Amino acid sequence: MNRKTLVLPAVVGLLAPVLAGCGGSDGGSGGGAIVVGTTDRFTASKEAPAPFDPAYAYDVGSWNILRQTVQTLMTQPRGDGEPVPEAAEKCGFTDTASERYACTLRDGLKFANGDPITAADVKYSIDRALAIEADSQVYALLSTVDTVETQGDREVIFHLNTADATFPFKLSTPVAGIVNPDDYEKDKLREGFEVDGSGPYSLKSEVKDGELIKAVFTKNPHYKGSLKVNNSKVEMVSFADADAMGDAIEKGDIDVMTRAMTPSQIQKLSNTTGGEVSLVEVAGLEIRYLAFNTDAPIVKAKAVRQAMAQVINRSELVSKVYGSQAEPLYSMVPASITGHSNSFFNKYGDPSVNKAKQMLQAADVDITTPLKLTLHYTTDHYGAATKGEFEQLQKQLNDSGLFDVDIKGTPWKDFRPAELKGQYDVFGMGWFPDFPDADSFIAPFLDKDNTLNSPYANTEVIESLIPQSRREADRLSAAGSLTQIQDIIAADVPLIPLWQGKQYVAARDDITGTAYALNSSSTLQLWELNRGVKG
Repeated sequence: MNRKTLVLPAVVGLLAPVLAGCGGSDGGSGGGAIVVGTTDRFTASKEAPAPFDPAYAYDVGSWNILRQTVQTLMTQPRGDGEPVPEAAEKCGFTDTASERYACTLRDGLKFANGDPITAADVKYSIDRALAIEADSQVYALLSTVDTVETQGDREVIFHLNTADATFPFKLSTPVAGIVNPDDYEKDKLREGFEVDGSGPYSLKSEVKDGELIKAVFTKNPHYKGSLKVNNSKVEMVSFADADAMGDAIEKGDIDVMTRAMTPSQIQKLSNTTGGEVSLVEVAGLEIRYLAFNTDAPIVKAKAVRQAMAQVINRSELVSKVYGSQAEPLYSMVPASITGHSNSFFNKYGDPSVNKAKQMLQAADVDITTPLKLTLHYTTDHYGAATKGEFEQLQKQLNDSGLFDVDIKGTPWKDFRPAELKGQYDVFGMGWFPDFPDADSFIAPFLDKDNTLNSPYANTEVIESLIPQSRREADRLSAAGSLTQIQDIIAADVPLIPLWQGKQYVAARDDITGTAYALNSSSTLQLWELNRGVKG
């Protein structure tokens, strides 16, 4: 089979993270477990002791562990589209105001240990996430829930405090996952790497020195839902870098290679013929952006943030670091999402040092000496190219003569807690959507209890525009309020969008199902993978 690139524009997503260590003896392309490689790692620390608790987890890697193991009422279908029932038999709004949402559970649902699942367990799970209020702010996804009511063992009714047409999407996210009260305390996070649920797989974690070194997913015999599970076991293995992961797939030590491949690896796989590895390209909703602690003295003046937005050259950044694997982004909402507006380009146009200088002078910002600041980035969460990206940002800002920029990289296990504590004035982040809707690129950053723990708060956005957009079941009708929000971001600059990227998965030629390994909400769907016949 020739090495090739398969482009799937309708499927959006990303690939998951997971573990560390090596595949088991029955892994690899020779048979047995399907072995998936990644460069992501998971750690449990004093600052983040519960990486896999649905009430805490809020990063793409942890969510992709939970999506295999913890069942939700709704799920994203293959490809794209509205969410469909999963643990539920049926769900829907029961009023015209989109404030009452009712679900009926499938009959005979069980946790992986055989315990029956009832409506009371669903209520317990949602109430628990809201009550714990983890500092990851993931509970904010359920902020429109007022009360949860049960009727018998199978009926669950959500009474919302405001109209929320996006609520079915939110019930497909891991924070709404159904947990067993016997395993998860009501008012305390579950520390460590154990996960118990009713999803398609059960998880066995191997841990060393507070780090997950191997995750083994075994088909759950009690699973009852809408997903077809095409394999009996998947192992996930973490590598120190993408080059080691690439060597492993060439040798047949792993079957599938996920994120994060380097741009050069992707280019090589795209251009080389022959061999036994195929590259699948998936249209992406991944975005990267800069964020600000708007209370920090050096960037508290809006004009400073605006000047940075005016100087940054996205096209140059993308071409020099990512090539054709990314596109410049001028809004927090990607171009392929309904409601997108090029608000940053509309306001700032092409990069201009003179315009940036005029902005600073008009705001009486002293530019007799360059403004000194540090851009922080994570060294191991978004791929090896992140360092090169920040070197380019540093060069662009310094070449303007208006800034004196240093850059500093930090491992994710330290980076994320420090960011949440407000220790960084300016920092780089990536985002993979909770669900494929503009709300998922706006509310997590601008609503109350935002995921960045940002001090920036715009009353009009929080109290008027976000609620207004959620009242529109037809998302085209929400475009007006969504555009206003994007224009406000461009004017106030609490965030600077940089680029949106494509997603890739590489697999040996006896692995099937890779076309659906990722979906539009960035879910790694391990259940789609299977082992076929070598071509």
